[in-house]
Amino acid sequence: MMTDSVSGSVSGPYAASNGDRSARFGIGQLVRHVLFDFRGVVFDIDPQFSDTEEWLMAIPEAVRPDKDQPFYHLLAENGDICYVAYASEGNLCPDETGMPLRHPQADLIFDRFENGRYLLKSRLAN
Repeated sequence: MMTDSVSGSVSGPYAASNGDRSARFGIGQLVRHVLFDFRGVVFDIDPQFSDTEEWLMAIPEAVRPDKDQPFYHLLAENGDICYVAYASEGNLCPDETGMPLRHPQADLIFDRFENGRYLLKSRLAN
């Protein structure tokens, strides 16, 4: 994944060398989970599921996501609770609030919040 050190955005669609499809969301983009009440900012992207089978099987079958899609690492919040989440692309949509998160780890990864998205710190950009 290539990121622009100035804007912190993904420089073109994220596509894995093994032919996986492009990710819909980019680093620094705010997203909202469509099934569960939380929003977050993308800080890493897996072109397909890369957690454990145990993690996946712990999700009820009726809402268990397909492994062959991008998965996103998120700094997430739900009310006053902040945490790190791992979510499939199919369960996310853009967050249109335009509001930054209150997540305490955002300042460790991102330089600032500007125009509705977070910009990566330049020392973290590839």
